[in-house]
Amino acid sequence: MRVKITLACSECKQRNYNTYKNKKNDPDKLKFNKYCRFCRKHTIHNETK
Repeated sequence: MRVKITLACSECKQRNYNTYKNKKNDPDKLKFNKYCRFCRKHTIHNETK
């Protein structure tokens, strides 16, 4: 059930991180507060395709 997802910065839209999630436990899109090296600050990163 684990699938690979990509996380993109909500401000600059750069795809910075890859991770895995369990679709059964997290059917909605994930959001994480992570560091963006392009913005040079912590921003919200959303799940993308």
